[in-house]
Formats: sequence, structure tokens, C-alpha cells
Amino acid sequence: MASSAQKQQQLPNIYGAAIAAPPPTPSTLPNNHLSTSAAAADALSRLLHRLPPTLSLPARRSPSATSPPLVSLSDPSLLGSFLSSFSQIGYFQLTNHGISSELARLAESESLALFELEKDKKEAYFPKNWPLGFEADDEEDEKENGESFCLDSACSTESNELSLTSLRELTGAMEKVGLKIIEMLSTAVGFEHPLGKDPARFCSLMWISQGLPGDKPVLSSGFYPYVVGLQYQIRHQKYSLLADSGLVTVLPQVDSILVTLGDITQVWSNGKLKKVRGRPVACLGDGDNNSCCVSMTLLVTLPAGSRVYPLIPKTALTGENEIIEDEEDEEDKVMFESFDFEDYAWRVYHERHHLKDPLDRYRI
Repeated sequence: MASSAQKQQQLPNIYGAAIAAPPPTPSTLPNNHLSTSAAAADALSRLLHRLPPTLSLPARRSPSATSPPLVSLSDPSLLGSFLSSFSQIGYFQLTNHGISSELARLAESESLALFELEKDKKEAYFPKNWPLGFEADDEEDEKENGESFCLDSACSTESNELSLTSLRELTGAMEKVGLKIIEMLSTAVGFEHPLGKDPARFCSLMWISQGLPGDKPVLSSGFYPYVVGLQYQIRHQKYSLLADSGLVTVLPQVDSILVTLGDITQVWSNGKLKKVRGRPVACLGDGDNNSCCVSMTLLVTLPAGSRVYPLIPKTALTGENEIIEDEEDEEDKVMFESFDFEDYAWRVYHERHHLKDPLDRYRI
């Protein structure tokens, strides 16, 4: 009959084969083994100190970044010529937009002051009225995802103590740029302008977030559907984007605006334009003093009661909602089913499986 020590030497694994027991822990070894190990460690330490610098361990490398396609707002006709370069990636950088860097920096200072408030004041000054208001995860998760403020286009608050004049001015200026981009896109791609000049057909959200070292908000923060997103490039800073092609890192020019095309734009264009899911996220550690900077992203989006559907060219329509089914013309075929914006927004904001495209359920 085998002893217990012998049994421990032959442990069955899940496949039925016998495997050897693990080696004894250092606490079960004799003292001479400990002294031998210490001597070996000292010898290894002396060897490592004699190694030339070229053999030292490499430093951690930051992700490589690409420069987004460049579009100038001073020449809107160029958007059509550059369309092919960003229609398949979902983002570009905009120059000559008319927004001063001084205004952006003043708005950033006002945004930073918001995060310095006591938590009870953040909640009182910015009550939650989804998606508007102050949001922070539970204390155990707060270090992972940080805090954020979602403001309307007027940057409304419940306090007279706060001065958000510059932030409000920046929001208004970026909203005008965003509406101009939507107009340019509809002309370049060839779908009917969805908003026109009716302010009731769109709304804008200024989303302010402060990154924390080691967080991964691209995958963990709630997404909100939008038409276009705009983020002023205040400093030399890399951003992480979740595009249709996967996670990418971009480095726009200083004083440019990083423009991302949202899921609503992709549906409107009937799939001709790619999109970016969520907001751009700063890659901490790559910029100048960016450990204390905030991200200010303006989302031009839709009111809650909106209906989302492809904006097929008028030549493909026989009535208000009747679409000609022409097998020979693939471009005129509807690629998405229509859906309620509010239901869709609630779902994509609260779901955490962001690697799965939320528009897949509406594809035809």
C-alpha cells in the first residue's frame, strides 16, 4: 500500500494522466538551500550591474499614433475630395475653424474647477437628468472610470457661484462648426440634409471628463449616440478611438479640432460612412502636463423623440417612406431598419459590451 507521500507524487489531472507534484516551497527546504539561493541572487545582481547599457531592459513603449486626414473649413469644397480618405475610418482633423486657442484654454480652466468641487456640490449643482448631470462610479470603481459632467448647450447649472462663460462660448462656437460639418457631409455623400435650420431637430451635449492614470474609458464608460463629435486639440496629445476597424491611436495637430463621425451619421449615410463609437479618450502620459487636463467633447446629437433611418437620395424615393427596390442599384438599397433614438440611446449607454457593434441588430 502506497504511503501518503507516494500518493502525492502521482496526482491525476482532468485528462486522467498522472502529473508530478509541485516542488517543495522554500520554507520546507534546509537552511543551506536558503544560503545557496542568497549567494546565487548576489551573483546574479553583480552580473546585471556589469551588463552594458545596450542590454538593459527596454522602457515601456507608448502606442504608435497616426495623423488623421486633414480638412480645412475655409475651403468646404475640399471635403468632397478628402471624403474617400476618412469615409472608411470615421474621423478627421479640422483646421481654419475660427475658434481661438485662448477660448479653449479658458474653457478648460473652468472645466478643471468643476472637478475641484466637493462631491455633494457636484451633485447639487449638476443634478442627474439623464444624460445630463454629474456622474461618478461607485467608490470602488471611481479610480477606474473617473468622473464626468454632461451639460446642455447653455452649460446650465443650479448654482450662481459658478462662472462657465468661456465653456458656454466654446460650446456655442463648436456647435456652429458641427452643424456646418453635417451640412458639408450631406452634400458630399449625397443624402438629404437632415437638420436644416430647425433647432428643434438637433441638440448638443458638452461632455467633460477627467482621465485617471491606468483607466480604460474607451471600453468602460457609457456611450451616447451622436451625429458628429468635436474635440479641440489644446496641446500635443494622443487620443484613443474605438473605430469600426478597432482601437486606434491618433495624434491631431495642436489647435485643430478632432472630428468623429457617430453612429447616427453612419445610418443617415446608409452605411457609406464609417463611425467612431463613443468619445475620444486622451492617452495619459503622452502630452504636456496632461495628468490634470480634461476632455471637452461636444456631441451634436438628436432630441429624445427622434426617429433614425437612412436618408436615401430623393431619386430612390417614390413616396414619403416607400423606397424603390432596384436589385441593379446596390447603393439605393436600405442598409438599416429605422429605430427609436431614445430607446437606442438608453441601451448603448447602459450596456457594457462595447466591442459588439450596437447597430448590428438594425442592419438589413
